[in-house]
Amino acid sequence: MTIQKICILGAGTLGSRVAIQSAISGYEVSVYDIHEEALDFGFKTMKKILAQLEKGQLLKEPQEKILSRIYFTTAPEKAIQDADFVNESVTEDVEIKKKVWKQFGEIAPQKTIFTTNTSYLLPSMFAEESGRPEKFCAFHFHDVFYSRIVDTMPHPGTEPELIPLLEELGRKLNQVPILVKKENPGYIFNTMLLALIGAAGKLLTGEVGSVEDIDRSWMVNFHMPMGPFGILDSIGLDTAWHVTKNRKDSASQAFAALLKTYIDAGKLGEKTGEGFYKYPHPAYKAPNFIK
Repeated sequence: MTIQKICILGAGTLGSRVAIQSAISGYEVSVYDIHEEALDFGFKTMKKILAQLEKGQLLKEPQEKILSRIYFTTAPEKAIQDADFVNESVTEDVEIKKKVWKQFGEIAPQKTIFTTNTSYLLPSMFAEESGRPEKFCAFHFHDVFYSRIVDTMPHPGTEPELIPLLEELGRKLNQVPILVKKENPGYIFNTMLLALIGAAGKLLTGEVGSVEDIDRSWMVNFHMPMGPFGILDSIGLDTAWHVTKNRKDSASQAFAALLKTYIDAGKLGEKTGEGFYKYPHPAYKAPNFIK
Protein backbone atom coordinates (compact mmCIF):
# COMPACT_ATOMS: atom_id res chain seq x y z
CA MET A 1 0.00 0.00 0.00
CA THR A 2 1.19 3.52 -0.82
CA ILE A 3 0.37 6.21 1.71
CA GLN A 4 -0.40 9.55 0.08
CA LYS A 5 -2.97 11.27 2.27
CA ILE A 6 -2.61 11.53 6.04
CA CYS A 7 -5.44 12.49 8.40
CA ILE A 8 -4.63 13.92 11.83
CA LEU A 9 -7.31 13.76 14.53
CA GLY A 10 -6.69 16.46 17.12
CA ALA A 11 -5.03 19.83 16.42
CA GLY A 12 -3.25 20.13 19.75
CA THR A 13 0.47 20.54 20.31
CA LEU A 14 1.53 17.09 19.14
CA GLY A 15 -1.11 16.62 16.45
CA SER A 16 -0.04 19.92 14.89
CA ARG A 17 3.60 18.89 14.87
CA VAL A 18 2.84 15.54 13.24
CA ALA A 19 0.69 17.33 10.66
CA ILE A 20 3.33 19.89 9.67
CA GLN A 21 6.08 17.26 9.50
CA SER A 22 3.81 15.18 7.24
CA ALA A 23 3.33 18.17 4.94
CA ILE A 24 7.07 18.93 4.96
CA SER A 25 7.62 15.30 3.93
CA GLY A 26 5.38 15.79 0.92
CA TYR A 27 2.11 14.24 2.09
CA GLU A 28 -1.36 15.71 1.65
CA VAL A 29 -2.72 16.29 5.16
CA SER A 30 -6.14 16.89 6.66
CA VAL A 31 -6.36 18.12 10.25
CA TYR A 32 -9.59 17.52 12.17
CA ASP A 33 -10.74 18.95 15.48
CA ILE A 34 -14.16 19.59 17.01
CA HIS A 35 -13.18 23.17 17.91
CA GLU A 36 -12.36 25.96 15.46
CA GLU A 37 -10.17 27.48 18.18
CA ALA A 38 -8.04 24.33 18.24
CA LEU A 39 -7.59 24.45 14.47
CA ASP A 40 -6.52 28.08 14.74
CA PHE A 41 -4.05 27.12 17.47
CA GLY A 42 -2.74 24.33 15.26
CA PHE A 43 -2.26 26.64 12.29
CA LYS A 44 -0.35 29.17 14.41
CA THR A 45 1.81 26.38 15.85
CA MET A 46 2.67 25.17 12.35
CA LYS A 47 3.53 28.68 11.16
CA LYS A 48 5.84 29.13 14.14
CA ILE A 49 7.58 25.82 13.46
CA LEU A 50 8.04 26.62 9.78
CA ALA A 51 9.51 30.03 10.62
CA GLN A 52 12.04 28.40 12.95
CA LEU A 53 12.97 25.77 10.36
CA GLU A 54 13.28 28.38 7.62
CA LYS A 55 15.52 30.50 9.83
CA GLY A 56 17.75 27.47 10.31
CA GLN A 57 17.70 26.84 6.54
CA LEU A 58 16.09 23.45 7.08
CA LEU A 59 13.22 23.84 4.60
CA LYS A 60 13.55 22.66 1.01
CA GLU A 61 10.35 24.41 -0.07
CA PRO A 62 8.66 27.76 0.65
CA GLN A 63 6.38 27.83 3.68
CA GLU A 64 3.36 28.63 1.51
CA LYS A 65 3.82 25.50 -0.60
CA ILE A 66 4.08 23.29 2.50
CA LEU A 67 0.99 24.85 4.08
CA SER A 68 -0.96 24.41 0.83
CA ARG A 69 -0.87 20.65 1.43
CA ILE A 70 -2.78 20.99 4.72
CA TYR A 71 -6.56 21.17 5.01
CA PHE A 72 -8.21 22.14 8.31
CA THR A 73 -11.77 21.09 9.09
CA THR A 74 -14.33 20.43 11.82
CA ALA A 75 -16.24 18.09 9.46
CA PRO A 76 -15.37 14.40 10.06
CA GLU A 77 -16.45 13.25 6.58
CA LYS A 78 -14.24 15.83 4.86
CA ALA A 79 -11.27 15.07 7.09
CA ILE A 80 -11.33 11.32 6.43
CA GLN A 81 -12.19 11.50 2.73
CA ASP A 82 -9.73 9.37 0.72
CA ALA A 83 -7.34 9.11 3.70
CA ASP A 84 -4.78 6.32 3.55
CA PHE A 85 -3.60 6.74 7.11
CA VAL A 86 -5.01 8.25 10.31
CA ASN A 87 -3.10 9.30 13.41
CA GLU A 88 -5.18 10.26 16.46
CA SER A 89 -3.98 12.69 19.14
CA VAL A 90 -7.08 13.43 21.21
CA THR A 91 -7.36 13.64 25.00
CA GLU A 92 -5.84 10.79 27.01
CA ASP A 93 -9.19 9.35 28.03
CA VAL A 94 -10.33 5.84 27.06
CA GLU A 95 -14.00 6.73 26.65
CA ILE A 96 -13.24 9.77 24.48
CA LYS A 97 -10.93 7.71 22.29
CA LYS A 98 -13.53 4.95 21.97
CA LYS A 99 -16.10 7.49 20.82
CA VAL A 100 -13.70 9.00 18.27
CA TRP A 101 -12.69 5.63 16.82
CA LYS A 102 -16.27 4.40 16.58
CA GLN A 103 -17.17 7.58 14.71
CA PHE A 104 -14.30 7.43 12.24
CA GLY A 105 -14.43 3.67 11.87
CA GLU A 106 -17.90 4.03 10.41
CA ILE A 107 -16.99 6.69 7.83
CA ALA A 108 -13.38 5.94 6.83
CA PRO A 109 -12.55 4.26 3.51
CA GLN A 110 -11.82 0.54 3.80
CA LYS A 111 -8.19 1.11 2.80
CA THR A 112 -7.51 3.43 5.75
CA ILE A 113 -4.96 2.41 8.36
CA PHE A 114 -5.82 3.55 11.89
CA THR A 115 -3.16 4.58 14.42
CA THR A 116 -3.28 6.17 17.85
CA ASN A 117 -0.69 8.58 19.23
CA THR A 118 -1.69 7.84 22.83
CA SER A 119 1.07 8.46 25.37
CA TYR A 120 0.14 5.87 27.97
CA LEU A 121 -3.02 3.97 27.04
CA LEU A 122 -2.94 0.71 25.07
CA PRO A 123 -4.27 0.32 21.50
CA SER A 124 -6.26 -2.78 22.51
CA MET A 125 -8.38 -0.55 24.76
CA PHE A 126 -10.17 0.94 21.75
CA ALA A 127 -9.09 -1.05 18.67
CA GLU A 128 -12.40 -2.93 18.49
CA GLU A 129 -14.38 0.32 18.41
CA SER A 130 -12.69 1.18 15.11
CA GLY A 131 -14.40 -1.77 13.42
CA ARG A 132 -11.09 -2.88 11.92
CA PRO A 133 -8.79 -3.93 14.79
CA GLU A 134 -6.50 -5.75 12.35
CA LYS A 135 -5.61 -2.37 10.80
CA PHE A 136 -5.18 -0.65 14.17
CA CYS A 137 -1.85 0.09 15.85
CA ALA A 138 -0.19 2.61 18.14
CA PHE A 139 2.09 5.00 16.24
CA HIS A 140 3.45 7.32 18.89
CA PHE A 141 5.48 10.44 18.21
CA HIS A 142 7.56 12.29 20.79
CA ASP A 143 8.51 15.90 19.96
CA VAL A 144 8.71 15.20 16.18
CA PHE A 145 11.51 17.74 15.60
CA TYR A 146 13.74 17.70 18.67
CA SER A 147 13.03 14.13 19.80
CA ARG A 148 12.59 12.22 16.54
CA ILE A 149 11.45 8.84 17.86
CA VAL A 150 8.25 7.21 16.63
CA ASP A 151 7.07 4.07 18.43
CA THR A 152 5.20 1.36 16.57
CA MET A 153 3.29 -0.72 19.12
CA PRO A 154 0.85 -3.37 17.83
CA HIS A 155 -1.89 -4.98 19.88
CA PRO A 156 -2.44 -8.76 19.67
CA GLY A 157 -4.88 -8.38 16.76
CA THR A 158 -2.73 -6.11 14.57
CA GLU A 159 -1.84 -7.55 11.15
CA PRO A 160 1.94 -8.26 11.13
CA GLU A 161 2.16 -6.78 7.61
CA LEU A 162 1.32 -3.39 9.08
CA ILE A 163 4.57 -3.14 11.05
CA PRO A 164 7.09 -2.70 8.20
CA LEU A 165 4.73 -0.29 6.45
CA LEU A 166 4.58 1.91 9.54
CA GLU A 167 8.33 1.72 10.09
CA GLU A 168 8.86 2.86 6.49
CA LEU A 169 6.40 5.73 7.01
CA GLY A 170 8.25 6.74 10.17
CA ARG A 171 11.51 7.09 8.24
CA LYS A 172 9.78 9.11 5.49
CA LEU A 173 8.56 11.46 8.23
CA ASN A 174 12.20 11.93 9.32
CA GLN A 175 11.71 9.92 12.52
CA VAL A 176 13.66 7.04 14.02
CA PRO A 177 11.25 4.08 14.23
CA ILE A 178 11.23 1.94 17.38
CA LEU A 179 9.31 -1.34 17.55
CA VAL A 180 7.65 -2.07 20.89
CA LYS A 181 7.22 -5.84 20.57
CA LYS A 182 4.19 -6.08 22.83
CA GLU A 183 1.78 -3.68 24.50
CA ASN A 184 3.40 -1.75 27.31
CA PRO A 185 1.91 1.33 29.00
CA GLY A 186 4.30 4.18 28.21
CA TYR A 187 6.11 2.37 25.40
CA ILE A 188 9.88 2.30 26.07
CA PHE A 189 10.99 5.89 26.64
CA ASN A 190 7.89 6.98 28.55
CA THR A 191 8.28 4.01 30.89
CA MET A 192 11.74 5.30 31.75
CA LEU A 193 10.56 8.92 31.84
CA LEU A 194 7.67 8.11 34.18
CA ALA A 195 10.13 6.73 36.71
CA LEU A 196 11.98 10.07 36.62
CA ILE A 197 8.81 12.18 36.79
CA GLY A 198 7.39 10.04 39.57
CA ALA A 199 10.55 10.46 41.64
CA ALA A 200 10.62 14.22 41.04
CA GLY A 201 6.94 14.51 41.99
CA LYS A 202 7.52 12.56 45.17
CA LEU A 203 10.44 14.81 46.13
CA LEU A 204 8.32 17.93 45.51
CA THR A 205 5.12 16.84 47.27
CA GLY A 206 7.20 15.46 50.13
CA GLU A 207 8.81 18.91 50.46
CA VAL A 208 12.28 17.42 50.07
CA GLY A 209 13.29 19.97 47.42
CA SER A 210 11.93 22.85 45.36
CA VAL A 211 11.03 22.67 41.67
CA GLU A 212 14.18 24.62 40.83
CA ASP A 213 16.57 22.59 42.99
CA ILE A 214 15.21 19.25 41.80
CA ASP A 215 15.72 20.42 38.21
CA ARG A 216 19.17 21.82 38.97
CA SER A 217 20.27 18.51 40.47
CA TRP A 218 19.23 16.61 37.36
CA MET A 219 20.59 19.17 34.90
CA VAL A 220 24.05 19.46 36.46
CA ASN A 221 24.58 15.78 37.24
CA PHE A 222 23.48 14.55 33.81
CA HIS A 223 24.54 17.60 31.75
CA MET A 224 20.96 18.13 30.56
CA PRO A 225 19.37 21.37 29.25
CA MET A 226 16.29 20.93 31.47
CA GLY A 227 15.14 18.95 34.49
CA PRO A 228 12.02 16.90 35.25
CA PHE A 229 9.74 19.91 35.74
CA GLY A 230 10.97 21.62 32.60
CA ILE A 231 10.24 18.36 30.80
CA LEU A 232 6.75 18.26 32.31
CA ASP A 233 6.07 21.77 31.04
CA SER A 234 7.07 20.72 27.53
CA ILE A 235 4.87 17.61 27.68
CA GLY A 236 1.89 19.49 29.08
CA LEU A 237 0.70 19.27 32.68
CA ASP A 238 -2.73 18.11 31.52
CA THR A 239 -1.18 15.12 29.74
CA ALA A 240 0.97 14.35 32.79
CA TRP A 241 -2.10 14.55 35.05
CA HIS A 242 -4.09 12.10 32.90
CA VAL A 243 -1.26 9.60 33.22
CA THR A 244 -0.45 10.21 36.89
CA LYS A 245 -4.04 10.14 38.19
CA ASN A 246 -4.46 6.56 36.91
CA ARG A 247 -1.62 5.27 39.06
CA LYS A 248 -2.88 3.99 42.40
CA ASP A 249 0.11 4.50 44.68
CA SER A 250 -0.13 7.34 47.20
CA ALA A 251 2.87 9.27 45.83
CA SER A 252 1.37 9.39 42.34
CA GLN A 253 -2.02 10.43 43.70
CA ALA A 254 -0.42 13.25 45.71
CA PHE A 255 1.44 14.49 42.64
CA ALA A 256 -1.70 14.21 40.49
CA ALA A 257 -3.51 16.41 43.03
CA LEU A 258 -0.75 19.02 42.78
CA LEU A 259 -0.83 18.93 38.96
CA LYS A 260 -4.60 19.45 39.09
CA THR A 261 -4.14 22.76 40.92
CA TYR A 262 -1.99 24.01 38.05
CA ILE A 263 -4.49 22.78 35.46
CA ASP A 264 -7.39 24.45 37.26
CA ALA A 265 -5.42 27.71 37.16
CA GLY A 266 -4.92 27.35 33.39
CA LYS A 267 -1.22 26.64 33.78
CA LEU A 268 -0.65 23.71 31.43
CA GLY A 269 3.01 24.35 30.72
CA GLU A 270 4.80 25.80 27.72
CA LYS A 271 1.71 25.74 25.49
CA THR A 272 -0.18 28.17 27.75
CA GLY A 273 2.81 30.31 28.69
CA GLU A 274 3.08 29.03 32.25
CA GLY A 275 3.40 25.79 34.16
CA PHE A 276 6.12 25.16 36.70
CA TYR A 277 7.99 27.92 34.82
CA LYS A 278 6.93 30.98 32.80
CA TYR A 279 7.45 31.07 29.02
CA PRO A 280 8.89 31.96 26.54
CA HIS A 281 11.86 32.62 28.82
CA PRO A 282 11.81 29.92 31.55
CA ALA A 283 14.16 30.41 34.48
CA TYR A 284 16.00 27.14 33.79
CA LYS A 285 17.33 28.61 30.52
CA ALA A 286 18.90 31.60 32.26
CA PRO A 287 22.74 31.44 32.41
CA ASN A 288 22.80 31.82 36.19
CA PHE A 289 20.23 29.07 36.88
CA ILE A 290 22.88 26.42 37.47
CA LYS A 291 25.50 28.67 39.07
